[in-house]
Amino acid sequence: MKHHTTLNRRALAAALLLALSVAPTAFAQTVTQPDTLSTVVVTATRTPETVDDTLSSVTVITHDDIERLQPTSLADLLTGLPGVSIAQTGGIGQPISLFLRGTNSGQTLVLIDGVRIGSVSLGTPALEQIPVNAIDHIEIVRGPRSSLYGSDAIGGVIQIFTRHGSDSGNIEPSVSVTTGSHGFINSQAGVSGGDGHYWFNASLGGEYTSGIPSCRLGAAELGVACFTDDPHNDPYRNYNGLANFGYRWDNGTELAFNWLRSKSDNFYAGSPFGGNNNEEEQYATGARLSFTPVDIWKVTLSAGQNRDDSATFYQGDYFGQYYPRAPTGYFDSRQNQASWQNDITLAPGQLLSVGVDYLQQHIDSDTDFIVDTRGDTGTFAQYQGTFGQNEVQVSGRHDNDDEYGSHNTGAVAWGYHFDHGLVLSASYGSAFHAPTFDDLYYPPFDGTPTANPNLKPESSHSAELGLTQQLDSWHWGLNVYQTRITDLITLDSNFVPQNISSAQIRGVEGQFGFTLNDWRVQTDLTWLQPKDNSDDANNGNWLPRRAGQTARVDVDRKFGQFNVGATFFAAGKRYDDAANQIRLGGYATTALRASYTFAPSWQVEAKLDNVFDHNYETAYYYNQLGRTWYLTLRYQPGL
Repeated sequence: MKHHTTLNRRALAAALLLALSVAPTAFAQTVTQPDTLSTVVVTATRTPETVDDTLSSVTVITHDDIERLQPTSLADLLTGLPGVSIAQTGGIGQPISLFLRGTNSGQTLVLIDGVRIGSVSLGTPALEQIPVNAIDHIEIVRGPRSSLYGSDAIGGVIQIFTRHGSDSGNIEPSVSVTTGSHGFINSQAGVSGGDGHYWFNASLGGEYTSGIPSCRLGAAELGVACFTDDPHNDPYRNYNGLANFGYRWDNGTELAFNWLRSKSDNFYAGSPFGGNNNEEEQYATGARLSFTPVDIWKVTLSAGQNRDDSATFYQGDYFGQYYPRAPTGYFDSRQNQASWQNDITLAPGQLLSVGVDYLQQHIDSDTDFIVDTRGDTGTFAQYQGTFGQNEVQVSGRHDNDDEYGSHNTGAVAWGYHFDHGLVLSASYGSAFHAPTFDDLYYPPFDGTPTANPNLKPESSHSAELGLTQQLDSWHWGLNVYQTRITDLITLDSNFVPQNISSAQIRGVEGQFGFTLNDWRVQTDLTWLQPKDNSDDANNGNWLPRRAGQTARVDVDRKFGQFNVGATFFAAGKRYDDAANQIRLGGYATTALRASYTFAPSWQVEAKLDNVFDHNYETAYYYNQLGRTWYLTLRYQPGL
């Protein structure tokens, strides 16, 4: 595909104008429609609260949204949402970097059913490996949350909830098969059930695509991206399984278990030294027990483990020499975690939460890390109070790590509830990101240090103002924020990580939409100024790979058993390097979708992505998918 680097100002302007024209008022803090007022979130405060009551900036992607949007990956769901910027180094299955509110990709905490996930070596989660068919809904909380969750929650927290059984009293099988461009095929089969007391869900799935070349030709000569030229397609294969079940007694005691496994095999342009094939396995396993010893006191005990296992191999021709398949390295991460949380109702509208979290991180690798295990104990407390039309939230946390010592964080939020669902809010919070195992413990190379055991955590302070309104058929929201990050870890002139950088990020997020008869419109706008604030030559530059502006508009219409829709997305320019020498132009894409329920529980779906086959890059010299089509046949009770 032809390289596209010019800023598509007309496309971005068109998306913004469409957003303004289709909705006279704005979209609140959730994708859910039209039942927004009943949407309950738990990630923002670690306690249940309705979206209209939360003082946090929250977006919810519901089960209905996922079915309507027909995503093929997690990136499909998240791209263009408020505060979200995504860069991907190739097509389906290739690594994804997510920048929430302009923070680094390792500065957003990602949970699956309450279990922290990610590589302790790299410090980032493998979002591209999460099977989208296993997802029930997603809660995206923007802004600092370290005062409740500890490390990594500078940009916010993304929690993915897997599918579970209903309370219909029936055992319900489901199956779906999808085919599409580039040899794409995805299949999923499962069974679920439950009643007022128990629930269960189990499913198996698989996916394959022959893919596209990850990098453009010429990368070898320039010494960028893949550092080699390989015109072949890079295939991707995934197998996944999901199981969860639980029981709720009449007195409210609840016991639940969840398990998710995703095994992937993806290829990329590489060399005998770094590999061209990555085999990866993701596990997220957890258990939760909650009970109420007395009416005012709820106890929640939970434990879980995340495994992120990655092994690389190489096979192929390299500068005229053939190399048989051989391993080039492996990194196996473990995160064992446990939590004890107590929610105490002090009075009507007054809730105190106190608890303890424990996290043990371990790495096993053919690389001999100086330290391979560390532990962190975090104690936290939060108060939530309502006084007439005023609402207050105060939280604080102390983390004590075996290696880098202790770190304190806190947050305070205030909100005023006017009539007609209008809420004014203000908040301030601190957060931190712990150095990774690579930063701290990577062994020396030929006697030269490559890590720094004296690193401190990266720290941030954020302030935010918000104004939102939610009514029966329309809703809107506007949030303005600033984040200052200090002690950012950057490589010095000897390529050793040091706490020598800082950043200042300012942003504005707008959401608005409405429902009118069978029409549904949702709009998200983001303006971002992610500035490097370091005392060096990069001062004032943009942080790499963050788009300065994004706009997304989802429009859907129901015609009896037919549903049709479109997603318009536009992104402004970004830079691929800290020196801002490599500029990636803005771009715009359009996706069309349709579905038809032709019999009870049976549906056929069709989707066309990147309709106008635009060429663009979110990471320098890495290809993105052009025009692609997908066709799905689905059986699912309740469609």
